[in-house]
Amino acid sequence: MTRANTDTREHLLATATGIILGKGFAAVGLAEILAAAGVPKGSFYHYFRSKEGFGVELLQRYFALYDERLAAMLAPENGPARDCLLAYFSGWQQCSAEDGRVPGCLVVKLAGEVADLSEPMRAALASGTARIVARLTDCLQRGQQEGSIAAGRDVAQLASGLYSLWLGSALRSKVQQDAECQQHAHALTLALLA
Repeated sequence: MTRANTDTREHLLATATGIILGKGFAAVGLAEILAAAGVPKGSFYHYFRSKEGFGVELLQRYFALYDERLAAMLAPENGPARDCLLAYFSGWQQCSAEDGRVPGCLVVKLAGEVADLSEPMRAALASGTARIVARLTDCLQRGQQEGSIAAGRDVAQLASGLYSLWLGSALRSKVQQDAECQQHAHALTLALLA
């Protein structure tokens, strides 16, 4: 693929991310994405096989960028694993608006919408969230080894539970339009990492 094609693909994906975060996947038409990106109508299928395929690539791009940020955030040079994890989860609270919205989170926005409608997009969500849980597991393991997190707990189970706790609290905050659920998640996280 030429550089121009790669740049246009990336531009379409980046442009669509912002639009889809606001409206969801099903409510956004290809014409809207193309117009916002300044890409001629009719050229979409030159870059993507279908809207569903575009959605899969959108999620894969999102998770690749997320994984880079998460790896950097949880890196040992940032301090003890417990502190890194608390900073990560505090970030969920800080990015949550007063009305409970979590701007910029495609998982929160799309999980309920596309999981039953598109098997390829559901699989992309499952794969991406599994990578997040794996990163958290590795950090928890490091924490047990260095002593910042109590030993004896199953770190894979704890990582999965913590991510589910925060994802669920983000969804509930969105529904209830307040950040109280995330405050409760933070308190529970402190207890679990004590």
